[in-house]
Amino acid sequence: MGIKAECCLDFYYMHHRTLSRFTRPLARLIDHLERLPGVGPRTAQRLALHLLRQPEEYILNFANALIDAHKQVGQCQRCFHLSAEPICDICRNTSRQTDLICVVADSRDLLALERTREYKGLYHVIEGLISPMDGIGPEMLQINSLVERVNREDTKEVILALTPSVEGDTTSLYIARLLKPFTHVSRIAYGLPVGSELEYADEVTLSRALEGRQAIN
Repeated sequence: MGIKAECCLDFYYMHHRTLSRFTRPLARLIDHLERLPGVGPRTAQRLALHLLRQPEEYILNFANALIDAHKQVGQCQRCFHLSAEPICDICRNTSRQTDLICVVADSRDLLALERTREYKGLYHVIEGLISPMDGIGPEMLQINSLVERVNREDTKEVILALTPSVEGDTTSLYIARLLKPFTHVSRIAYGLPVGSELEYADEVTLSRALEGRQAIN
């Protein structure tokens, strides 16, 4: 067994012993919280202990909100953003510029761009990036639906706002090649550090990236 595998086993056993110090219901709660993105063992324990100190009414409301969101929130049939309605609020907003579409990888990036209050067009969420290493091909993303939408809706410009990474660049070039026969295609400027995530960029940086977008040759 390699050193890396031994370290993983050591961590597993140490973590298991830590959880065994808690009563079973609390250990289960900590285990579920730790499965959330970005939540480590200590944060999971802190969150669990915080929840236990809350009134029962708060816990019931919290649980109901989680269940309702899981049951009711789906995808917009037009742009694939998260929505509790067949068409999301952004797509239904008559004040938006309907001939401009910004392409993002997921709803987190969409929300980051919305925080800038600068972009007034519509969106299209492709639900990921092309990544052969991870077995993700273009047919697994909402790219064909984007091409059909652009052709159907007489779109004047598509802005590619994908993470500046190998996967993001590959996806941008692939989409641009498909869309060039139908519309003008641009991408946000590289005011963003290479390899960074859109959702963590500040509003000023994102605004300047949108303003400085460039055509893809």
